Amino acid sequence: MTELIPVPWPPAPIRTERLVLRGSEARDRAAFIELFASPEVGTYVGGARPRDELERAVPEVPGRRPGVFVVELDGAMIGMTTLDPRDAERPGHVRPDAGEAELGYMFLPQAWGRGYATEACAAALDWFSDTHPGEPVVLSAQTANVASLRIAEKLGFTEVERFEEYGAEQWFGVWSSVTSAG
Repeated sequence: MTELIPVPWPPAPIRTERLVLRGSEARDRAAFIELFASPEVGTYVGGARPRDELERAVPEVPGRRPGVFVVELDGAMIGMTTLDPRDAERPGHVRPDAGEAELGYMFLPQAWGRGYATEACAAALDWFSDTHPGEPVVLSAQTANVASLRIAEKLGFTEVERFEEYGAEQWFGVWSSVTSAG
């Protein structure tokens, strides 16, 4: 995967029908802490982190790096999507050189069940396909996370394999603008 660093960051805000995807700002700090401290959010990503630890560790402007989009609804952060290089040491790759981008997303529980994750991730994938034409994107989720598997299906990810990681069975899929377009 071509690194995201050569791409100007943050890009201009991306507007969907209901959401705005943008770079992180200082006003998002409380929502980032809420996201990572939430037991519901932490269910399939290693658990919630202690709020007091987050208060000390989270920088003034959290998530300010290439590939992190804050997802905003009506002026407030409701979640985030990420596009990061997948760690070559982890299982699950579609290229011999392990050079894939990996889509991630986390949303506050009050935003669940309304299609926001699918809408935001589709916009992030469109942005990625415009800035990195023809590059595949991978996604990994616990098979027990039925909601994430539904999102992956709606976005057009195709299952490649399943494997054990982090003490649970993982679903691993790939998306390509070449095969998902239209």
